[in-house]
Amino acid sequence: NKLLFVFVPVKKVDRLSALPDDVLVNILDRLNVRENARTSILSRRWTQLCAKLSRLIISALDFLPKDVLCTDISDDELVRINAAVVQATDSILTRRNPGEHTIRLLSTMFYLRDDVPISIGRVVGRAMAASLVENAKFTVMTGKYDNGDMAEHDLVTSARNFMLFFDACPSAFGGLTTLDLENLRFGEPDISNVLITCKRLKRLRLYNCDSGDCSTLQVEHAHLSELSIIHCMLQRVELNWLPQLTTMVFDGWLQFQDPLFIGHVPLLVVVSLTNLAFSFNKMVLLSEFLSGTSIRDLKLAFNSEKIWVQPECPTPCLASVFRQLRFVNLLHLPEGYDLTWTMYFLEAAPLLKELYMTVCVYVKMSLLRKDVSFATYALLTIYLYPCTFLLACRYGIMRVIWKWTRRRGKKTCIVRTGV
Repeated sequence: NKLLFVFVPVKKVDRLSALPDDVLVNILDRLNVRENARTSILSRRWTQLCAKLSRLIISALDFLPKDVLCTDISDDELVRINAAVVQATDSILTRRNPGEHTIRLLSTMFYLRDDVPISIGRVVGRAMAASLVENAKFTVMTGKYDNGDMAEHDLVTSARNFMLFFDACPSAFGGLTTLDLENLRFGEPDISNVLITCKRLKRLRLYNCDSGDCSTLQVEHAHLSELSIIHCMLQRVELNWLPQLTTMVFDGWLQFQDPLFIGHVPLLVVVSLTNLAFSFNKMVLLSEFLSGTSIRDLKLAFNSEKIWVQPECPTPCLASVFRQLRFVNLLHLPEGYDLTWTMYFLEAAPLLKELYMTVCVYVKMSLLRKDVSFATYALLTIYLYPCTFLLACRYGIMRVIWKWTRRRGKKTCIVRTGV
């Protein structure tokens, strides 16, 4: 018997296109703007799908030349990239049918050059008027990545350009929920005016922004929930009235004499504090620094220099600040740091669950020779980096942990070390 093989051509099936529209839109929402543009040329259906996207993220970084970092681009490339962002923003938003599909997120990242920000702001403002935009974000870059490269007149000029953009686009700023700014030296009332206009603002990040050396930043806003102040030349920050604020990052302040005032901030639970202190700087009392709050997650970073937090004996004020504390991160502890200082977290925070520490490689921690009365019985994990287990034992860390776990009875505390 002879076998007869017949080859029948198999029709190729486009399984991706066979998916329903809502699934394809969900996939496209995960792509950047350039990848979405490529898919739109496949067919009329794909073009229509791109007009239904709920997440529109248009970033200047997506238009960088291949293998080129944002820190290495020339002025000519920056102009080209900004022009591409304007074109992409206008093309994507104008092809949408007004009011047909909700925009869950509209995020644009661009450089503060020429009239490009105003062009983007007006396009975004028209989109907000025509469609429901739940979340809108502006990330405004200056193209400077080293604070040392920014002279005072550069900061002032950039701030003036930003305020021209701000004044020209009130509709866009009125609908913003996130604003990310860098390298700006404002006039005295400018930041307050921005906060007043951005009525829907929930997240604000200021990097190297101020109103002059040793200026004071006063913040009042009904809806702001996250505030980041990083490397700003500020003498004092006053959080006067922020009823929705839950998260604050304060990285770097000039004066250790009352650098932070916390007024009506009832929901604040996550705080990150970073600073570089010298021998002549005043130490901070957390019971005063965070007075009126009930922190759940606390990060303190010391940049491997002087400890700028003054250890305190348990007091009702300290107990009030730490009564809900669950997570503590102590980063970049300096060489010679005394482990005794850490213990007051364990004494004052009864609900503490996780303690994370990074220390210098050459740790010199003295052995504890006294008994400690721990108030913390909920602690589950202690992280010690870059300490090794042997080093931890050598400098008495394990003795403290053993003494503490013995008080907890049957529950076990996990100690994690790393190099």
